[in-house]
Amino acid sequence: MQKPIKWSHSGLKDYEGCARRFYEVKVLKNFPFQETAHTKYGKEVHEAAELFVKDGTPIPEKFAFMQPIVDRLMQIPGRKLPEFEMGVKEDLTPCAFDADDVWARGIADLIIVDDDGLKAWIIDYKTGNDRYPDRDQLILMSLMVFAHFPHIRQVNSSLLFVVKNSMVKHKMMVDQKDFHWQLYRERVAKLVASHENNVWNPTSTPLCGWCQVKSCEFNPKH
Repeated sequence: MQKPIKWSHSGLKDYEGCARRFYEVKVLKNFPFQETAHTKYGKEVHEAAELFVKDGTPIPEKFAFMQPIVDRLMQIPGRKLPEFEMGVKEDLTPCAFDADDVWARGIADLIIVDDDGLKAWIIDYKTGNDRYPDRDQLILMSLMVFAHFPHIRQVNSSLLFVVKNSMVKHKMMVDQKDFHWQLYRERVAKLVASHENNVWNPTSTPLCGWCQVKSCEFNPKH
């Protein structure tokens, strides 16, 4: 039996942005990830928040602006689960993030599970600009929470732009999950078709000049 195509929010977004770039970067792995100052900063912010929630490790002075934020999060009633890994199989049953038969997967920066109130909160820390928030990530994480915590009836999620001190919120009720999963199935079907037919068509965008794939006909450096 063939294993299902594995995907995540970022992977699906990359594929839909440009299938050719996705193929070169994610499938062939011709361009290994290279850490930048921005990604290093983001990683340090996430680690500081994780350690504070997990065992009370003090927030470093250079990230002091985060202290009031995480203090408020800690006041929300419920179990605190930092950097929580989740996976679901193709039949939407929960599984480990790295399971052989995982279909979709993701990592939540922080999940708070209020077992008594049958609610959960998902927090995703963002260190970048809040001008174009990507709410789609919150939808997928909410669906995964419903899979891993089947008693939960409502998920409140937020993109928390810690540097900009702003927040983008989303709410999902459990009776909405089938509708959203169907939308994902339709999107993932295109990714599956690309794998099965080995067709990875490029997409021309204003960002082509910054793409690593210089062999693409749409890259001005071609």
